[in-house]
Amino acid sequence: MSREPRGKRQQYTVDVVALTPRDDQLAVLLERRSDSKDKSVRWVLPWTVSRTGEILADIAERAIIRSTGAAPIWSTQVGAFGDAPHPGDAELSIVYVALVPMGHATVQSDDFQWFLLSELPPLAERQNQMLQESVGAVRDRLDLYPVAFKLLPATFTLSELQHMYELLLGRRLHKASFRRALAAAALVEPTDEWRSEGRGRPAQLYRFGPKKRRRGRRGVRFDLLA
Repeated sequence: MSREPRGKRQQYTVDVVALTPRDDQLAVLLERRSDSKDKSVRWVLPWTVSRTGEILADIAERAIIRSTGAAPIWSTQVGAFGDAPHPGDAELSIVYVALVPMGHATVQSDDFQWFLLSELPPLAERQNQMLQESVGAVRDRLDLYPVAFKLLPATFTLSELQHMYELLLGRRLHKASFRRALAAAALVEPTDEWRSEGRGRPAQLYRFGPKKRRRGRRGVRFDLLA
């Protein structure tokens, strides 16, 4: 079981909310650690402390690599938290949210495990706040950044893309409205490839569109979709 340096109280930690699609919803990576006070074992968000001269983004990436063995495909800083107790007794926690593709959602040891958001064990109050804010941060960025595309293969069907958006948003989208919004955002372009999907006719494969086609365009306007 991994350990962080102990001794005097840490001034701050960098905590990571690593998310991956699983079973039609999001899953988060948790780490099993021993409580230094009562020796009990609990699940926590992976966290680490800084090394001399290390920048915050590098600390977050190191925490993810320590957990999964691979760097995330996308991550961003969510904010700083300090109002509630932290498992490491830190005064302040800086939180990063990261996305990990399903095929890369492995773990480095038995001390790490992916949990569906609907089946989480109890978390410390501060870390529960971090998790909720991080999921919200991903959803808030969906209409500004191509987050969903980073969780898909290079080519995909429009149904697969819609499903990924629905999974990240946590709600269903109207098919026709989604495709109109997608076309207006100029985010995808068709390929010459097709794929069979069930008994229906084959579906055309698409890829993320080049930047020159999205000049002056926003992402998908989910606020306009019923």
